[in-house]
Amino acid sequence: MRLFAAVLPPAAAVDELALAARKLRDMPGAGGLRWTERAGWHFTLAFMGEVPDERVPDLTERLARAAHRTEAFRLALHGGGRFGDRALWAGAAGDLAVMRRLAERADAAARKAGLDMDQHRGYTPHLTLARSRAATLDLRPFVTALDAFEGTPWTVGDLALVRSNLPRSGVPGEQPRYEEVERWPLRAAG
Repeated sequence: MRLFAAVLPPAAAVDELALAARKLRDMPGAGGLRWTERAGWHFTLAFMGEVPDERVPDLTERLARAAHRTEAFRLALHGGGRFGDRALWAGAAGDLAVMRRLAERADAAARKAGLDMDQHRGYTPHLTLARSRAATLDLRPFVTALDAFEGTPWTVGDLALVRSNLPRSGVPGEQPRYEEVERWPLRAAG
């Protein structure tokens, strides 16, 4: 199964971001973007790709330990950014050092479970809003429009393991479906 570790924002945070994203969809060039669905909005911490069934128990045990070693932390959706002109994303503010540490621990858990994590790069907290359909679309105006976005902070209290079910229908625009496999509480703050 195709898996990743993630922080899942609460419904209230998703609602706030949805209002901001709705305005972006009215901007010139928005039709050249493939917008992600709010049901799929998450902060990926470590993408594991295809994980053999026999590795899942070891992976989940190691992720549970990573969650237990990490203190709950404050986070808010904040501003935005882009990866070149390929992807537009909402950013985060808050205790990003703890979030990065959780991402590193999730990555280490996957490596220790025997998964190939060589594609994993330095962690940039982001929630993907859209991907470009054309290599020539300038995403900078969208990023600028997100500059003032500031969501309400919440406490991240758990680490989720999510399964990504890729589209199979062949219908243009169909998006992956995400299914929560398991969730572990983070250590209480203080």
